[in-house]
Amino acid sequence: MRATRRVYRYFILNRSARSGLQRARAAWVHRALDADAMHAAAQALLGEHDFSAFRSIECQSKTPVRRVERLTVRREGDYVWMEIAANAYLHHMVRNIVGTLLDVQSAADPLAAMKSILAGADRRHAGVTAPPAGLYLWRVEYPAAYGIPTPSAGLLLPPEA
Repeated sequence: MRATRRVYRYFILNRSARSGLQRARAAWVHRALDADAMHAAAQALLGEHDFSAFRSIECQSKTPVRRVERLTVRREGDYVWMEIAANAYLHHMVRNIVGTLLDVQSAADPLAAMKSILAGADRRHAGVTAPPAGLYLWRVEYPAAYGIPTPSAGLLLPPEA
């Protein structure tokens, strides 16, 4: 049985004070984040591309080509969350995309900056790998022929700190 789509979510607690309760559940960034700029930059990644710029050195995949169907960045109170849906992922791909979005959100043209990083296909030009806290495999979807229902897509944020 082969999955057709995998959806990950990444949560960032974006406020000046770190939460002891959220330490292992969400990444923490104290500087103000521009979720709209991050969302705009993320749109450069939609479609089928060579994602070498977001590939870990430990990745054993035969090809860096993946198809990203959706990448959304939103703010909900103190949280900035991202949802990415793709046919498959490279090792650390989601965390490397998050780290890059954290960098390019402050560029003069975040979309152009992300396009340049993607086109360059060089991991050294992308952002750092975001921490594992905050990364969730949200759901896995299979062909309809298997009769496996798709779970609800409702937003569930980690409990308030």
